Amino acid sequence: MKISLYATLAALALTTPSFAQDAAVGEKEFKKCKACHSIVADDGTEIVKGGKVGPNLYGVVGRAAASVDGFKYGDGITAAGASGLVWDEALIAEYVIDPTKFIDTHGGEGKSKMTFKLAKGGADVAAYLASVVK
Repeated sequence: MKISLYATLAALALTTPSFAQDAAVGEKEFKKCKACHSIVADDGTEIVKGGKVGPNLYGVVGRAAASVDGFKYGDGITAAGASGLVWDEALIAEYVIDPTKFIDTHGGEGKSKMTFKLAKGGADVAAYLASVVK
């Protein structure tokens, strides 16, 4: 009986996503991002007032990469978007760790314009970004 229980728990552990998602923690972590990014709803409501160096991140989860009208993206992320990349929480968490490496492995090529790297907390930031449009 104990072996069966351990086997079940082990199987569960292997099938559960490995990155933590805590939107409240992500909201705090996003403070590092707002130097370059804002979150402004489609109706103009400022959810997070931030910089304009990076694109508006409202609705980024589920949006095609490099698709905010009027924003000048770099060639690498534009190519990734043209190859069909659509942002989800896992991809955002991966991207913020090393944007240039991400581009090189997801349909683009070359340096990212985003020079900031978020070694920890990317999954939480992605969860926060997903939560602001719900």
